[in-house]
Amino acid sequence: MPLHEVTSGMTRHVLTANKPKFISWLAFSAIFPVTALLLHAEGRLWICACGKLLAWSGRVCSADNSQHFLDPYSFTHLLHGVLFFWLIYWLGPQWRVTGQLLLATAAEAAWEVLENTNFIIERYRSATAALGYNGDTVVNSFGDILCCIAGFLIAQRLGLRRSLVLFAACELILIVWIHDSLLLEILMLIAPVNAIKAWQMC
Repeated sequence: MPLHEVTSGMTRHVLTANKPKFISWLAFSAIFPVTALLLHAEGRLWICACGKLLAWSGRVCSADNSQHFLDPYSFTHLLHGVLFFWLIYWLGPQWRVTGQLLLATAAEAAWEVLENTNFIIERYRSATAALGYNGDTVVNSFGDILCCIAGFLIAQRLGLRRSLVLFAACELILIVWIHDSLLLEILMLIAPVNAIKAWQMC
């Protein structure tokens, strides 16, 4: 067989083998701009109305909460990533790593869009202690999505058992630190408990 035919065949084989990975990363890179446009269409601001862009805002009981890149609630989104790892591991342990990560990222982005609808914002305001919550900024949502990705990758590295320990530890730290956690958020959105709401009030 001529050398050029061998080279051409090898090139086609490499391109075909890498095509699914390329498509996954292309879809992954599209998630962020699409999410940003959807959030902005919902009326969410790009950055804090104060005009500042902070990497970290640690004051939960302030107008800065959920308005900057990272805040204490970013850790609940890290736990989203851990939960998505468990779920995807159960549903499709044989799936490619890039495909699993893409699915987790897309799910988190979809939650960010849903979370910032007027319906969910009003639910937070009425059922939880987040009385002044007006939704996340786009930059905060980006931080949340990146935290979810980090949580997924950490859980993937740790495995099921050790990631369970991480999840429990984060929940306990958040409860002590900000009187809230991922599980408490879910509980308060679905079935609010007045005693918990009073305990969480600033």
